[in-house]
Amino acid sequence: MDPSRIFEEFPAPSYRGAQKQALRDIQAAFEADNDVVLVRAPTGSGKSLLARAIAGCAERVDDVAPSDASGAYYTTPQVSQLDDVAADSLLEDLNVIRGKSNYDCILPGERDTPVNRAPCVRESGYDCSVRHRCPYFSDRAIASNREIAAMTLAYFMQTAGSEVFRKRDVVVVDEAHGLAEWAEMYATIELSPQTLPNWDDLRVPEVDSIDRAVDYADALLGTLKRRKDELLGRPELSAAEVSLRDRLQERIGELDWFVSDYRDPESATEWLVDQEPDDGSNDGDGGPLTIKPMNPEKYLKHTVWDRGNRFALLSATILNKDAFCRQVGLPPERTALVDVEHTFPVENRPLYDVTQGKMTYEHRDETLPKVARVVTQVMQHHPDEKGLVHCHSYGIQERLAELMGDFGVGARVRTHSRDDRDGELDSWKATDEPEVFLSVKMEEALDLKGDLCRWQVLCKAPFLNTGDSRVEHRLEQGQWAWYYRSALRTVIQACGRVVRAPDDWGHTYLADSSLVDLFDRARSDTPPWFAEQVTRLSTPDLPTFDPTAALAGMDDGAEAGRRYGRRSGGDDGEGSGDADGGSDYSRSRSGRRSRSGSSRSPMADVWDTDG
Repeated sequence: MDPSRIFEEFPAPSYRGAQKQALRDIQAAFEADNDVVLVRAPTGSGKSLLARAIAGCAERVDDVAPSDASGAYYTTPQVSQLDDVAADSLLEDLNVIRGKSNYDCILPGERDTPVNRAPCVRESGYDCSVRHRCPYFSDRAIASNREIAAMTLAYFMQTAGSEVFRKRDVVVVDEAHGLAEWAEMYATIELSPQTLPNWDDLRVPEVDSIDRAVDYADALLGTLKRRKDELLGRPELSAAEVSLRDRLQERIGELDWFVSDYRDPESATEWLVDQEPDDGSNDGDGGPLTIKPMNPEKYLKHTVWDRGNRFALLSATILNKDAFCRQVGLPPERTALVDVEHTFPVENRPLYDVTQGKMTYEHRDETLPKVARVVTQVMQHHPDEKGLVHCHSYGIQERLAELMGDFGVGARVRTHSRDDRDGELDSWKATDEPEVFLSVKMEEALDLKGDLCRWQVLCKAPFLNTGDSRVEHRLEQGQWAWYYRSALRTVIQACGRVVRAPDDWGHTYLADSSLVDLFDRARSDTPPWFAEQVTRLSTPDLPTFDPTAALAGMDDGAEAGRRYGRRSGGDDGEGSGDADGGSDYSRSRSGRRSRSGSSRSPMADVWDTDG
């Protein structure tokens, strides 16, 4: 790596904000012989441009021996981030490769078939006459032979050990704050009717220890390998059989990794196992199993750290360097942290305290009606501006939509389901009406610049589920700082959705009193620029509750509210609400139930190998 090239490799014609100083600091960190540089860069820093400059410092193929690593990888866990990179003309030399399922076959009669179900994967020894023009293999060949290859983190991890995507000199991971959690998720093994094709033929024992889980996994490996070998012995497979083969291979790879890691005396991975009760399909034996790793350092070593010589990890929310290094298996003494200054005026990103009580499960029934009421008041305060409500869960979203329907403001409210989140999000972003979008798990990977959204409400402090065995295990070990840090990270990410440039502005309202408590508990891990926002936290002067006024900016105005009021059982906003009318109408402006879309979530992942 040659850090001295970082300025000439910066792709933009000029610098904005703190980019020039950030490049100086990153250069100095690498020149100080650090193997890894963490770049804590807030929203609007231009992380992708910084990432391109760092990647451009990689050794070039003509300057090193054939056996030495050259070139760079750019990777991100977020599909939407990769889409943004692909669409940015300043980043056109980041050669994007996606998983096979994202490409369609170009053979006659197969043009609607994704490449991972095409004849080349269905038929043994198939010689494709147009492989040189295949969109997947063409993109793969370009990405593997150019200086910078760009891909999702899932695809990057899955291609570990690939002869096509070998070790490179520099690896840049954008949005890297959740690297440990992503690795834990990727390494988690779920054994259930949904993941094991021959579930009904298996006898799943009651697993009361991790040792018992290892013994069962070892035995199961033999069964799955025999089933896969039988499929591989056939000259041609149907699309369904290809899917079956791929699922078997995924389970075999996961189980083989688990067994070998657990039996490796040098592995630091700690494993947990959860088992659901048997639903009767296994004759009273055990039910579905989930095998989870804790801090899978060995998994990251194989899939990430062995893939490059030097690393740059970028995010706004790497909150504690030493804790982050422990989680992902990095040596702190060889890792530097570079802080990038936030250049957005703090007065453009205010936080407001509209807390109504705790939103924990035991207090939610009492608090949520108050939250619905204050959200309505915020709507009144912003009658002509679009808003976003972070609901945290679908249960909260559904109840909040019902309550707001009862108030008579459902005509301004839009929701989504798990299946149509992208479709409803795109429709909401495209409308000129000042609609309010009740979202779930959209704290990241969402760019709501300008009038796309001028205000947002955080309904609930985003604490991790203490019912999850990994969370429970860590808290039993006293890792409360990690617990609060995880929630703070999500809050900071959420606050960055509505202010995207120095001249942009947006209001963030906090409805859960636990959020204020979180700021106090996680104070030592709070970045200075966000601590400034917290210090300025204030109570807004909201208008007196009047649902009709919340609809004043809609084209139909108060008339829309009166129409909706009749649907929900009255025009005074205090009716009990019709179960179908209330929840349906709030889902889309047309009054239909949510559309069933085929678009991927911005957080979806590509899990196909390079083939």
